[in-house]
Amino acid sequence: MLGEPELRRIAEAALSASAADQTEILLFTEGGALTRFANNHIHQNVEENNVRISARVVLGKKIGVATSNDLADTSVKGLVERATNLARHQVANEDFKSLPFSERAPSIEAFVESTARCGPEERASVVGRICEASRSAGLTAAGAFKTASEEVAVANSLGTWQYSRQAQADINTVIMGSTGSGYSGRVSTDVADIDGDAIGAEAVEKALMAQEPRSLEPGTYEVILQDYAVADLLDFFGYLSFGGLAYQEKRTFMAGRIGEKVMGENVSIWDDGLSGETPPQPFDFEGVTKKRVEFITDGVARGVTWDSYTAGKEPSDQETTGHALPAGSTFGPIPMNMAMQEGQSSLEEMIASTKRGLWVTRFWYTRPVHPLNVIVTGMTRDGTFLVEDGEVKYPVRNMRFTQSYVEALNHVDAISQRRSLQPAIIGRSLVPALKIGSWEFTGQTETQT
Repeated sequence: MLGEPELRRIAEAALSASAADQTEILLFTEGGALTRFANNHIHQNVEENNVRISARVVLGKKIGVATSNDLADTSVKGLVERATNLARHQVANEDFKSLPFSERAPSIEAFVESTARCGPEERASVVGRICEASRSAGLTAAGAFKTASEEVAVANSLGTWQYSRQAQADINTVIMGSTGSGYSGRVSTDVADIDGDAIGAEAVEKALMAQEPRSLEPGTYEVILQDYAVADLLDFFGYLSFGGLAYQEKRTFMAGRIGEKVMGENVSIWDDGLSGETPPQPFDFEGVTKKRVEFITDGVARGVTWDSYTAGKEPSDQETTGHALPAGSTFGPIPMNMAMQEGQSSLEEMIASTKRGLWVTRFWYTRPVHPLNVIVTGMTRDGTFLVEDGEVKYPVRNMRFTQSYVEALNHVDAISQRRSLQPAIIGRSLVPALKIGSWEFTGQTETQT
């Protein structure tokens, strides 16, 4: 990590080298180490450190972007020159208004020194406890444990300066028997929260339960989705539905429905990069302080995320919400700190109240079939169980589903009080477990491995 003073020096040197109308400099430093394991043994330790600098320059309404991983003074100057030359050869973007100015974001510490400095011995200690739990049960564990730190800094010629640093530990494991498997994972800014014994115990218990799965006819079932599966729902809503560009292009079910009921009254979803519920990122990649955005409140559509470009295209005085991706991205703004409101139930109570349904650990290989209505197809994985009359009867083979996630959240019967932090496509999400009254399964695997 280079530290704020050095990153600011580099950014100011880059800005000074620019003769453009407006200039933005985005800086990353990244350091990450990964321990991989399989067959109850560690087989790989890797570490990577990198830096990136991106320059966005504006000439009238022409924009050029260039990126490098060389922070030497001559290279930084050359980077700005390349971005400027690219801008000269672009077609003017008449929808572009200006780079944004933002006051300094609140300082929210998400950097834990012990996480950033976590070495292979410490990761091996955690992994060793998982592998020992697996080995003792006659099972086989595989997975990965990553610890990382990063810095992000943004400066522009309008006077914006932002800096933050963050550390994170992320572990997941699949523990396998001959005919079934179990899963467990954790994410935290503090590596001390990663409990190898608890992770191993969860995955072993699920793997033992999942042995000798039976066939089950496809059809419509009640489902109990663990937090691992619910994270997939939020991923697709963030990716497909809750961005300003998708809203403007009418590619989301939210378009034209702000203020209308679109989900069940017990569903509320939002994004808040400053709350600390998820690892905080106080500003976006163009240096704008993040705002809390309510997507769904008590089932009613409330809003989407905006960056300065999409907000500037709105006929109203829409402001950016601080959700820009790095310059050059064509995807538009998306949420990175999503959360879903907790309920009053527990996983055990959901199972006990189920007449006939499926308990699903997580989803795998999910893909959108109809993005507008968030219809997704995918597979269950690492533990799927038939529940009848409030009891878990037996494991079933992995099932394929094709389901509208919007429709599913119109039939939420129960929400867990406990929520967990889960990896997202970008960022992290905070999710509960859900019991949903109707879920469409369209097929099953012929074999289980």
